[in-house]
Amino acid sequence: MATEARVEIADQGATRPKSSAYASEEAKWIETAEIFEYGSAANPDMRPIPVLVHPPDLHESGPTRVIPFDINDFLEIDESCTSPNLMASFIRIVKDESIETAAKATSQAFYVIRGAGTSESEHGKISWNTGDMFVLPVTNGSVVHACVDAEEKGGAALYWVHDEPLLRYLGVEPSSDKKFEPTLYRREQMLERVEEIKHDNSRSNNRCGVLLGNKACAQTKTLTHVLWSLLNSIPAKSVQRPHRHNSIALDLAVAAKPGVYTLLGKEIDSDGFIIDPIRCDWIPGGVFITPPGWWHSHHNESDDVAWVLPIQDAGLYTHQRTLDIRFVDDEIALHAAGRIRGSAFAVTNKQYIELSEFGGSVPAPKGSMGMKRVLSVECMTSHGSKRVQATQFAPPNSSQPTDETSE
Repeated sequence: MATEARVEIADQGATRPKSSAYASEEAKWIETAEIFEYGSAANPDMRPIPVLVHPPDLHESGPTRVIPFDINDFLEIDESCTSPNLMASFIRIVKDESIETAAKATSQAFYVIRGAGTSESEHGKISWNTGDMFVLPVTNGSVVHACVDAEEKGGAALYWVHDEPLLRYLGVEPSSDKKFEPTLYRREQMLERVEEIKHDNSRSNNRCGVLLGNKACAQTKTLTHVLWSLLNSIPAKSVQRPHRHNSIALDLAVAAKPGVYTLLGKEIDSDGFIIDPIRCDWIPGGVFITPPGWWHSHHNESDDVAWVLPIQDAGLYTHQRTLDIRFVDDEIALHAAGRIRGSAFAVTNKQYIELSEFGGSVPAPKGSMGMKRVLSVECMTSHGSKRVQATQFAPPNSSQPTDETSE
């Protein structure tokens, strides 16, 4: 039997006087107030994050300069940015020249795409070579980068990402208190750790790479308190099945032969294939954007290992418990068990299913130890799109065909 619920607004107290001693000021404040109907405003109509590419030829020739990946016009954001929270740029430094960079940011990351040189700031001076990475906390002055060896292309190239757009949105200046110490990651150390992980039976079957952490971020295990980065390898003739996360990825293709690409899309089918995917081919030294929440898989049809270095604002998302990274085969298993979950944070799908069967008790008691720019579909207003042929791979025992062409 249905029951009717009635809600009444209680008496809010004394009657508001017809006039107020502060009427003029109150009238100004009231002018900026807006009140929306919830259903139509809960998901506001905002410009989507597009799939765009910052091609490597931008840093392979020309004078010493910073080459920003600025898409604020696409996002309808007043300040320069690559994503709402981050700004990504290439830095080209001609051999025997130098350049200064500056950002009002709490975190700056620099990855060496090519060349050898030095960087000097109020934090000190370091040398770097191809494949190295370093991060800087709040920096009041500029950073001076100098190229001493170009290797090729007549100059060194750095990939630079910082969180100044986030601070501008919040309307704040970075605190003088450092959240972490300047940190250097040598290429040799990263690759050595990757080799160790290859022989570790407990590693994820979906990834063979290393998360770059910082001692100051022991809980989130991230590059900084805002930034997150992964050096990920994709073996020859292999596929890393789809996954998704709420953070936006600014992916640098470190090394790739023709036939390496990422498929991206909003939806997956019952076998875990991305529906109507956008294909983004990897070009070494180029950067592409992976929109938040989109399923994406990495494909290597070449005969050599490929490497990618995504930089995200996932340090912030992880701290907020909102990253919500999910892997497609886990989600399919969950749905097959008749479950649709909310958050993926800290509890795996297998744990979720088992916990639900046992009444939802927590796993451990509290206190225990234990190229060209390619627009996404939403941005294509007058141009048709043609999907290229792409190969997707199903999990074992799937009946889904492996060759799928979308037009």
